[in-house]
Amino acid sequence: MPAALADSPLYRRLFSDEATAALFTDSAEIRAMLLVEGALARVQGQLGLIPKESAAYIERSAREVQIDPAALADETATNGVPVPALVAAFRKAMQAPEHAQYLHWGATSQDIMDSGLALRLSRVVELWDARLQALLNLLAQLALQHADLPMAARTYGQVATPTSFGAVVAGWGRPLLRHLQRLRALAPDLAMVSLGGAAGTLSAMGAEGPSVRKALAEALNLADPGQSWHAERDRIDAFAAWMAGLAASLGKMGEDLILMAQSGIEEILIEGAGGSSTMPQKQNPVGPSVLVALARQIIALAATMQGAGLHRQQRDGAAWFVEWLTLPQLCISTGACLARAAELSAKITPQPAAMARQLDDGSGLIHAEAYSFALARHMPRPEAQARIKALCAETQKGGLSLSQLIARDFPDLDLSDAGGPGTAPAEARAFAANVNAQI
Repeated sequence: MPAALADSPLYRRLFSDEATAALFTDSAEIRAMLLVEGALARVQGQLGLIPKESAAYIERSAREVQIDPAALADETATNGVPVPALVAAFRKAMQAPEHAQYLHWGATSQDIMDSGLALRLSRVVELWDARLQALLNLLAQLALQHADLPMAARTYGQVATPTSFGAVVAGWGRPLLRHLQRLRALAPDLAMVSLGGAAGTLSAMGAEGPSVRKALAEALNLADPGQSWHAERDRIDAFAAWMAGLAASLGKMGEDLILMAQSGIEEILIEGAGGSSTMPQKQNPVGPSVLVALARQIIALAATMQGAGLHRQQRDGAAWFVEWLTLPQLCISTGACLARAAELSAKITPQPAAMARQLDDGSGLIHAEAYSFALARHMPRPEAQARIKALCAETQKGGLSLSQLIARDFPDLDLSDAGGPGTAPAEARAFAANVNAQI
């Protein structure tokens, strides 16, 4: 088994996401860094820090040059960052030393890498925003369609009271609507240019430094933070925390689907469920299991990212390396989690007959809470609860159902409003309406 399943021809359809992964390739990183170098030269030429002719030549070359990532590997291993090798290869490819000398003027490696990362993360956010919208639309349709489909709610794995399948779906979707809002709030913080120079002071650019940073941000369609942020990783840490929260919500959906699909329950069918190599009858909930596995991995990686935020002094190679080791896989798994959730949402079919069996197994115990509140209208609540609890124990020993025992002991008790799904149908419809209003 390969070390990185997301890059594996065998496993990537299961655990990877091609669209997100494409933004974390060597080629994508180099292309983003070249865009930053070209834009930096252009604004420095406009501000008179470097000759305009050289700036134009560098910017044009940055769009045209092709650099092999493998050719940078040896120097990257020595320097710890790819930018020195990239700059050297770019200068050589330009074949114009009179212009090439002005490349990377006053910047440092982290400026180029972090600005390039900001460009790529902006694309990631756009991709995930669209995916979350599509997923929410699917869940809203499912919730609305089955708002009144009754099923058993469970707490601690035990049948509790009636609910509806639409309300269960709404419970999956409501957090995702909040995650979408949080992502949009986070997006501007991620689209932040980095330009601080060697120690974050822009000393090599003199008084023009802040103007260069502002113009570079505009050229790249990023924001100007107003200062260097080399050792300030709180924005990226917040993004990692957002991914962990999203994963927890999608993983909860996966956990519920696994339980609802299990033998003996079978409240849902999943189209295209996985088969077994030896048991022909199996319909394994592969999709929900992938959701749960990815969610657990994402949450663990997000915790590692918080540790990567501990940067020493003005710049810290060790902490930065941990970020490199973690952030790409974290993003790829999050993209995969979103993709698998959308695929699953289109393949879920509830099974009303199975839900009805779980809702009423003949014992009537699912209505115990409703009966106790109905009885509490005629006696103190603790006494009513104790009386119903005793009848539940009698039912569990065998014999009459709880409703039959209620009729025996309290023949005049009005149970006309007992045993319904409460607010569940309304909650399902409200969720669908909120999605339609906000997306």
